[in-house]
Amino acid sequence: MSAQDSEPITIVSGLPRSGTSMMMRMLEAGGVSPLTDHVRKPDEDNPLGYYEFEAVKQTKKDASWLQQAAGKAVKMVYRLLYDLPPDHRYRVLFMRRKLEEVIASQDVMLSRRGRRADTLSRDRLRGLFEEQLHEFERWVARQPNFQILDVSYNDVLADPRAAAQAVNQFLGGALNVEAMVKVVEPMLYRQRVGDR
Repeated sequence: MSAQDSEPITIVSGLPRSGTSMMMRMLEAGGVSPLTDHVRKPDEDNPLGYYEFEAVKQTKKDASWLQQAAGKAVKMVYRLLYDLPPDHRYRVLFMRRKLEEVIASQDVMLSRRGRRADTLSRDRLRGLFEEQLHEFERWVARQPNFQILDVSYNDVLADPRAAAQAVNQFLGGALNVEAMVKVVEPMLYRQRVGDR
């Protein structure tokens, strides 16, 4: 089966701590079943759940999980997208968040787990993230089987209805937008930074 013939697989991606779990929750409310195994349990950092699927971490060695992904949404950290085989079509909701907030949220999560935050300065870490994201953008632009919609975490919280409508349009227009709006939880927006 060629990529053109296959049903698109919906993927929620982005940097860690960029709002991917929130988007998975929105899709589930809107009518898209999540592909998740519930291995990673909700905790203080993600009290409403992580929506992860362990098999995606082994995609480079074994991509057979894609056979059960049609019609569902799966969450993948963006670095794993490079491992996806070219014989499928992918619709990627790519979560964007202010990098200062991503770094601050990661620091808090690592601290709660008794692990040290990155030894790099925040400025250096931000620079690395920017480089990695630019590299990804250049790569994905050359992939004919990828469609991508950038979704700002910060914009979702500011105007969830507009974000849900954009996602609905990108995914074909059959989602329950009102239900998607209702599951956005501004109280979980904890690592805020001002605009620079």
